[in-house]
Order: sequence, then structure tokens, then C-alpha cells
Amino acid sequence: MTIWASAKDMAAKTPPTRNRYVDFLRAVSILVVVIGHWLIATAWFVDGQVAPGHLLKSHPQFHWLTWIFQVMPVFFIVGGYSNAVSLESADRKGVNYAGWLAARLHRLVAPMLVLFFAWAAVAFGMRLAGVSPGVIVYVSKSALVPTWFLAIYVMLVILAPPTYRLWRRFGFASLLGFVALAVVVDIAFFVLDQRWLGWTNYFWVWIAVHQLGFAWRDERLGGAVTMLAVAAVGFVALYFMIDAGPYPMAMVGSPDEGLSNTLPPKATLLALALLQCGLLIAAEKPLRRALGNLRLWATTVLVNSMIMTLYLWHKTVMVIVASALVLLGGYGLRYEPGTSEWWWSRPLWIGFLLLCLLPVAVLLSPLERKSRPPDAHIPAAARQVSGAVMICLGVACLILWGFGGGPRPWADDAAIVLVVVGAFLSGLLSFRN
Repeated sequence: MTIWASAKDMAAKTPPTRNRYVDFLRAVSILVVVIGHWLIATAWFVDGQVAPGHLLKSHPQFHWLTWIFQVMPVFFIVGGYSNAVSLESADRKGVNYAGWLAARLHRLVAPMLVLFFAWAAVAFGMRLAGVSPGVIVYVSKSALVPTWFLAIYVMLVILAPPTYRLWRRFGFASLLGFVALAVVVDIAFFVLDQRWLGWTNYFWVWIAVHQLGFAWRDERLGGAVTMLAVAAVGFVALYFMIDAGPYPMAMVGSPDEGLSNTLPPKATLLALALLQCGLLIAAEKPLRRALGNLRLWATTVLVNSMIMTLYLWHKTVMVIVASALVLLGGYGLRYEPGTSEWWWSRPLWIGFLLLCLLPVAVLLSPLERKSRPPDAHIPAAARQVSGAVMICLGVACLILWGFGGGPRPWADDAAIVLVVVGAFLSGLLSFRN
């Protein structure tokens, strides 16, 4: 059976109670992230040398594009909805926290470990081949960029049961509580110059957005008119925070020296989440009707069946393709970024990368779809949490440093050890048969 035929078969068997729009938004948001990453990377081959670059840093006039391509709030809202459904199912089946967490970590972290170990091996091979340490650091950092989101999302999954209980007990007050914490942290960041405190907004901002997913699941977000009003409030708040406040326009990365809406997260992302949530929930009913079409729904099922693989490996594919083009004399990389010729070539560039990514996704996605064996040992919840935290910490360090770029000679090895020990501790790697 072909992969398309399998997707159509799965689509035809979808129970009518499933909210197909959740899966549709998950697929679309990840594809938008993939395209956005391919778009803003501006490697340019000039005078016989490759000049790596970043569109948002070299051309600030395009910062407005990030209001479209920053869709991580959508994914966290979808994640909140999905985690609520999963927790409800676990409660009905009598599955405890440890059992629920084991299944979620297997689905999320196992594919990430494959990418991590693959790049550890590649970096080691490059070092043996005499490749410049700077090149190894640059390409490995670029390839590991997608894992930052999963590291944060894994922490939210760990906290999902208590935050869901907060939602069920306090409703929107729980969401507003996390919003208030995020705003207080921003005030401390800008007014009191407590920059270190800003990093806690990785929790407060994204947990607040995740709570919106709980509200969606409980059908507490209101109708189309209400949600359009919410979107308008989000847009106005975002506009004034940037126009009259200290926040930059770009919603992705750190194009402004020393200041970013994402590193660490700022309250601007909450306003963007309201804008996106309002627009998308307002369009839910007509799009759910459209997803009744078998072809559209089967396409959504197909993309979701390999969504983690597409997300995790798209930067690796770009690095490989760009490296091959450099070895071929810079073919395809000779347009100056930001020029009209460069923009006209983007659809071809993105289409070519997609063609290269698809075989990788088809090859590796079975690992993503492989279920956790039902008789597999389930470690204690404390062990799983400790292991997951270690994995996320180790991966976060290597995202910042790349392989070989740590602040101390032993730092990279320590980060790798953290990931490996965390994987065994959490049960994601095991000596058991």
C-alpha cells in the first residue's frame, strides 16, 4: 500500500467526534515554520566565498513578515487542546501520570534523539576529516535549531496535568495568572534591568498560550464575532507594545542587537497569540466543514503522519543542499539576498528543498509512528521528569553552542552526557529487550 493510499484509508476511518481542524492547524503551522526557516536563511556565494546570513538582520524592512511566519503560538494552542484530549482519555482508562507521560515523551522526544545522535556522529566524522571547527559549529547549530521548540514543549507536557487542573478549577483566571506573571517579568526585564529573570518567561508566556488550548477544548472561547473581537484586541495590543513600548517588531529571532521578542519570550507573544487564536477560531466552523472532503483530510492526515520528521530534519536538509551547492561553485546561491531576483527565486528554492525533504520524511517517519510497546517498562514519574529535564538541558546547551563550540573544552561532552543519561533515566533508551 502506498503512503497516500494508507493516508486515505486512515482518513476514511476517522471517527466523527474528532476535531479535524486541530490536526489541520498542526500541519499548517509546522509547514509555515519550515518555509519560514528556509526563507530567512540567506547564504550567498560571492567572490568565491559563501557568506551565511539572516534576512531579518540584513534587511530589517522585512521584519513585518514575522507576524505571519511566527506561528509557534498556534502550535502551543493546538498542543493545549491535544494534551487536554489525551489527559481526558487517560483519566477514562485509569492511566496514571507515569503511564501518560511515558507515551507522550516517546512520541515527542524519541524522534528528537535520532536527530541529536545523527548530528553527534556527523560532527565527530567532520572533526576526523579535518573540517574547520568553526564550520562544524555553524552547521550543527543550524541543524539543531528546530529542537529548541521541542525542548520547551516537552517541559509544558510535563506540567500539563497540573496546569490542566488549574484550568478546570479556575478557568480563565488561571490563564490570566500566567499572563500577569509574564507581564511582571517583562517589567523587571525592562524597568529594573533584571535580564536573568526574563528567561522564566519560557514558562509563563508559553503556559498561558497553552491554557488557550484548554479553553478551546472546553468550548469556552466564544463564537466567530467574539473571536474576531479578540483578534482585534490582540492586534491593537501588539501594535502599541511595539510602537509605544520597548519591544522590537520582529517576532522571530534576535535581529535587534541585545533585544528579542523570543530570546527570551516577551509579552508581545501573548498579544500575537490572541490575534492568531481569534482569527483561527473564528474560521473554525467553515474549515471543519471543508475538512469533510476526503482528499483535503487525507492530505492533512498524511502530513501529520510525518510532522515531527518534517520539522526536525528540514534544517538538516537545507544545510546539506547548501553545502552541496557551495561545492558545485555556488550554483543557485549567487543572487544577492533581498533583491528582486532573490525573491523571485524563492519559490524555486523552497520547492527544491521540499523535494529533497520528502524522501527523508518518508524514510524516517516510521520511527515517528512507531508506538511504545504496551509491555514496556514504565519508569517512575520522578525518573521520567528528571530524565526529560536532563535531555532538554543538554539539547538547549548544544543549540546555543553547536558541537565543538562550548565555553569550555569539556562543555560539549557534558551536554552529550546529559542527553544520554537523561534518555536512559526516562526510559527512552533502555538495555531491556
